[in-house]
Amino acid sequence: MSGILVFLTTGFEEIEALGTVDVLRRAGLAVQTVSLEGERLVMGAHGVPVQADALFGDVECAAASLLVVPGGTTRYAEHEGLKQQLLAFAQKGGRVAAICASPAVLGQIGLLQGRAATCYPGFEAGCTGATLQTDRAVVVDGNITTGRGPGLALEFALELVRQMADEEKRMEVAKGLLLA
Repeated sequence: MSGILVFLTTGFEEIEALGTVDVLRRAGLAVQTVSLEGERLVMGAHGVPVQADALFGDVECAAASLLVVPGGTTRYAEHEGLKQQLLAFAQKGGRVAAICASPAVLGQIGLLQGRAATCYPGFEAGCTGATLQTDRAVVVDGNITTGRGPGLALEFALELVRQMADEEKRMEVAKGLLLA
């Protein structure tokens, strides 16, 4: 596996994307940010420009260990290539994580059917087939992890550390962040 891919598109939620990248890198995990925009510079929802590590067409999603879709925008649902890769990856047992508005992307492509999930308030209808647990910050159901929103991004990221490393590494990173 080639590491973790975090996808960026115009209007992405900076806290969810960059907080997740930061926490995963603190854990020593290999993470690449991937632009869906055709250029590496991507503008976040709050005007923060971010230079992605790679372009979507230049990465091999199938070789990744985890695919992460931050929220902040519904633009992720417009990228057919991303949806195809998420679906194929998850169907082969690969880990997929989405937070905020993006669990609705997973619902749109059928990945939440019969699964527990959470999302940002107002995006529940997009989580087609899910048993919603919107009172929870993070929900893990098999190889799918969903997070509720920006204020809970660190909890989301720490859960991903636990999945990709172990509980000891999650606790080590949480302690360094003064969260434990």
